[in-house]
Amino acid sequence: MGEVSEVGLGRRDRNALRKQERIFEAASELFAERGFGAVTTQEIAERADIGAGTLFRYAASKGELLLMIYNREFRAALDDGERLAESAAGPYAQIDALIAPTMERARRHPENAAAYQRELMFGPVGETYRNEGMALVLRLEQSIALRLTAAAVDHPSVDEAARAASLSVFAALHLAIARFTSGLHPDSDPCADMRVQARQIVLGFLTQTTHSDTAPAT
Repeated sequence: MGEVSEVGLGRRDRNALRKQERIFEAASELFAERGFGAVTTQEIAERADIGAGTLFRYAASKGELLLMIYNREFRAALDDGERLAESAAGPYAQIDALIAPTMERARRHPENAAAYQRELMFGPVGETYRNEGMALVLRLEQSIALRLTAAAVDHPSVDEAARAASLSVFAALHLAIARFTSGLHPDSDPCADMRVQARQIVLGFLTQTTHSDTAPAT
């Protein structure tokens, strides 16, 4: 959910928008303070100074509230990543720049990030905030594919190969975020491992789309 201006809105719509922002701020603060699992919708309603029934007019579940909040976080991470990628040299550095802000946000609030990933992957099909989140996933994948295509030589399968590689990068990113709370490989850093995995995917893409046996250097 992006921030919406009150300009041009009637009184009822302004009041609704302000309630939505209070709900957003209350849920965001409570999830950051105590983690998604420990917070109840009643606590969110009380902090937002609204009734529980009013809360559910804006979000049907606690999962939808998390999607509402973390869609904004994900969008900000994509904005940061795309800006960093513009000044990065070579496809490896560009892909790392694109995904690093998302990984760093997940590191700061691992439980909430993992819950957000679950809601994105397994939430109700057609739900508004889930659709917004999946559109952000597509934006990330397309941004990765765009930079991979720019790095490849002319090859008949370059677009499809770039699309497939971008899906692989997101899949690795999804699992890397889950590792912050899964307990798997506790002696390794998910962020460092994600950089290695992304490099391997990019290397495979470049090898596939070059006419020589050696991928282009970065």
